[in-house]
Amino acid sequence: MKEFSVPMALVDYIPVVLFFLAANLISRDLKGKMNRPSFYTFIAGTGLVTVAGLLKATYKLLYALNIGYFTWMSGQFFSNQAFGFLLAGIGLMMHILKKDRTYAFLPTMALVGIMVVGLGAMDAGLCFLANRLKKRNALVCFIVSFFLSLGMGYLSTKNFDKAFMNWVAQLVNVFGQGLLYLGSSILHKAGLKDL
Repeated sequence: MKEFSVPMALVDYIPVVLFFLAANLISRDLKGKMNRPSFYTFIAGTGLVTVAGLLKATYKLLYALNIGYFTWMSGQFFSNQAFGFLLAGIGLMMHILKKDRTYAFLPTMALVGIMVVGLGAMDAGLCFLANRLKKRNALVCFIVSFFLSLGMGYLSTKNFDKAFMNWVAQLVNVFGQGLLYLGSSILHKAGLKDL
């Protein structure tokens, strides 16, 4: 049995409201300055974070009032909040990258970080599914594909004026995406759609 009181549940709304107010201020200040894709990506992200927080606080309140135990309201929190922050960060970085090329290094590194986290999450999920289906060969494909994709990030910092570097990058990319496809094919044949 969880120990949620009504005052505790009500206090849980405070950070949600504060985040919403902060996001609202930022979006109003940047509305005319951001292009539509970056603005709507930011709004979608902050909206998702806000809704996730509201649902979690409401879950606690309903539980504390003995109205019900709505586990989906609690269970959605981390995934929706994570995706919301990711979208909000992408929207803001899209704006900064377009707006100010002088300081593009930091936003570029932030986007690289977001890409690595997203790719890592995707490959980790695929590895989990491969493990569940007992397809170790697919798991190995996804792990190697992930590291080859990271290698592409490293290679993108090199001089591509020479044909040699282009060939190296293309071969690494073909091999990495080929392993992703091979692992996906193994999962497909193993009955991923029935999982």
